[in-house]
Parts: sequence; C-alpha cells; structure tokens
Amino acid sequence: MQIMVNPKAAQWFKEEVGLNEGFGIRFKTRIYGKSPINDGFTIGIEPDQPLNPIASTVTDNGVQFFIEENDQWYFEGYDLIVDFDEKLQEPKYVYKKYN
Repeated sequence: MQIMVNPKAAQWFKEEVGLNEGFGIRFKTRIYGKSPINDGFTIGIEPDQPLNPIASTVTDNGVQFFIEENDQWYFEGYDLIVDFDEKLQEPKYVYKKYN
C-alpha cells in the first residue's frame, strides 16, 4: 500500500488544515459514507501524529501523510492517490487497485 500526493493537494492541506509542529495528515476510516471501494464507509482526514503507520509519505513541502495500522482493512488492496480537483479547488481521492 502506497500514498501518492499531488503537490497542489499537499499545499492545500498545508494551507487549509493548519498543522502543529510534528503533526501530519492521517487518512482514516469514517463511518456513514460511501466510497468506490466500500459502501457504508468513506475516507476521513485529521491532523495527527503517526503511531503505527502502515503507509506514509512526506511531500516536498514537508507535510507527512499516513495511514495507521488499525485502518488497514479499509485501504486493503489499494494505493491511495490524493489528487487535486482544479474545478472544486480541493483534494480528491483515487483508489488504485494493486496485486
């Protein structure tokens, strides 16, 4: 499992979320939603410090993005691509199946 983040999306998170020192963006499971990979659940985000990440990346602007071990079941079998929607001016999430 990998996380890939578009530079524009990384900048959006840096500007809009307001991270404290040592914090990154955690991608987690959120109940009561719908995603292309799981009905009833969707992706959530929160500023957090990694404890047991199963996937992590640090972008050129210094923001760390990660998924914790206890959310592995939601992302199992997929890489997460965080792209940027130019029309909506916000991140969009793409799940890419891997073997």
